[in-house]
Amino acid sequence: MTGKPSKLKRFLHKRVPITSWLPKYNGETAVADAIAGVTVGLTVMPQALAYAALAGLQPQYGLYSSFLGCFVYAIFGSCKDITIGPTALMSLMTYQQVLNRNPDYAVLLCFLTGCVMVIMAFLRLGVLVEFISQPVTVGFTTATSVIIIASQIKGLLGLSYQSNGFISTLIKIGENIHDTKLWDSLMGFTCIIILLLLRKVKDLVVVDKLNPSKKRHAISKSLWLLSTSRNAIVVVCCSLIAFIMQSKYNDVPFKITGAVRPGVPVLQLPPFSTELGNRTVTFTEMLSDLGSSIILVPIIAVLGNVAIAKAFAGGEPVDATQELLTLAMCNLFGSFVSSMPITGSFSRSAVNHASGVKTTLGGIYTGVLLLLALDQLTPYFYYIPNASLAAVIISAVIFMIEYEVMEPMWKASRRDMIPMFATFITCLCIGVEIGIVVGVCLNIALLLFYSAKPKIIVEKVEIDNELEFISVKPNTSIYYPGVERLRNIVLKAARSKLPVVIDCTLMEHTDFTTAKSISSFIKEFSTKNQPLFFYNAQPNLLSVLTPICTDKFIHVNNFDALKSILRDLYKEKILNDGGTELLTLSPSSTSNDIKLHANSSSRIESRECDEPLLTKNEIVRISVSN
Repeated sequence: MTGKPSKLKRFLHKRVPITSWLPKYNGETAVADAIAGVTVGLTVMPQALAYAALAGLQPQYGLYSSFLGCFVYAIFGSCKDITIGPTALMSLMTYQQVLNRNPDYAVLLCFLTGCVMVIMAFLRLGVLVEFISQPVTVGFTTATSVIIIASQIKGLLGLSYQSNGFISTLIKIGENIHDTKLWDSLMGFTCIIILLLLRKVKDLVVVDKLNPSKKRHAISKSLWLLSTSRNAIVVVCCSLIAFIMQSKYNDVPFKITGAVRPGVPVLQLPPFSTELGNRTVTFTEMLSDLGSSIILVPIIAVLGNVAIAKAFAGGEPVDATQELLTLAMCNLFGSFVSSMPITGSFSRSAVNHASGVKTTLGGIYTGVLLLLALDQLTPYFYYIPNASLAAVIISAVIFMIEYEVMEPMWKASRRDMIPMFATFITCLCIGVEIGIVVGVCLNIALLLFYSAKPKIIVEKVEIDNELEFISVKPNTSIYYPGVERLRNIVLKAARSKLPVVIDCTLMEHTDFTTAKSISSFIKEFSTKNQPLFFYNAQPNLLSVLTPICTDKFIHVNNFDALKSILRDLYKEKILNDGGTELLTLSPSSTSNDIKLHANSSSRIESRECDEPLLTKNEIVRISVSN
């Protein structure tokens, strides 16, 4: 009976992390969380409005998407620094589905994103994110950054047009560039310059470590707060300019956000049908319209969230399943308050971390601030210039362009640039969903291509200047794409008429197709009466080979036994110089407690086989003293 409470307690601590630290929560921690929460709130408000515009939604949807995730993550989240809400990437992927439709598609996508995440968590499919390699991620994020920047040129220059995709956007910009509005452009570029300068303010060194003072520390903190709140400061100042011009001249020379629906959103079920034009779109039709985004949006959201959690974990392990479940709940519950798909925001999480947040309860203060904004501040959002919101987005996503990885990737692995550029170009020219699928598929194809060309070391070994055999050693596990290469090398090595030893030390596992192929060339060796041994195979490998290979399969894992077998062969003069009549050993001739090793003082010369077939002259001789 005493064990049950402890199991329940462990389960609660794992799945509801707040239960593990809330009893120790104190006033000092609460103050730190409050400061961080309010600071993040000031950051998220202008971003939420901007990301709603990026997603093709009314401004209030950005705020709807921002507050509920804060409360959910505070209870179930495992990383104190993460803040959940709309991001540039999620907004862009949402825009692809909302274009020429209505906001119901964004809300349903949020609900389905949560559902898919729950399924992924229960089936332990979080590992799917591992199939998205770093080069694919770089190509994807860089392409989306370029697409986002291009999409914001419209607001930055005060243009009016509709576009679908990156290429279409560039064409529309070219066609409408002559309609550029001076005041919008002036405000937009000025905001970008100010935002970039304020971003650098926090890096100014005003504290002398050798002679610290409260005054210097206060100045440093003030500069940091100024830098952190730069988005809110710029948006508020631009709104004041618009308000003053409207009040004084009854005219605003630049485009503004307009009316924002006031009040907290109504709690309701996600839309499982919608009105589009003069017809009703059913749930199945909406699913068909959303297409691959139902799978890709959750995967991208999880990838980003887990990456942020690892970045701020300080070397501690990250419970990816818990993060997946928490993010699923944020999206599921968020869809009941008209949220678009959400995930962790790296920029706001960095602000949260730098603000000194102590627990996930910092998100509660952010959520409360957003609710107050929805209830009290929405009338003032009317005057926010579109150019200032475009500047906020551009100044944020410009740092998502990962140009700095190009040089190290070129030096380390040039082949990884193939999926990176393929992802980048496809995202720009066709679409972000197709781009990431192309990148992943190309990456898998490259993996299969290189697994079809495993590196195999072929050595001719002499023992005591008397016994000789050919050693064939793959440097990795062999699977079906590479088995034909192994077969060709083994059969070519067999032309020397010497016994062949396949060193399986580095082969941890294999598959059915490979085992069948190995079985076939075992039979070929048996037909020629030429000895073939398998050395030091791991249990996992043997469990696949032994049921499929014939009784001619001979495994040894001891060098002494191998030497003894070879010596018996030579003593009986069965192996003749250049002869063709060779002995096939039975399994009873082998030993099961053996390990092949060379004397540490031996001189070993080896060579990788880069060609599928070897000539006798290409087999490298090795002298082994024993």
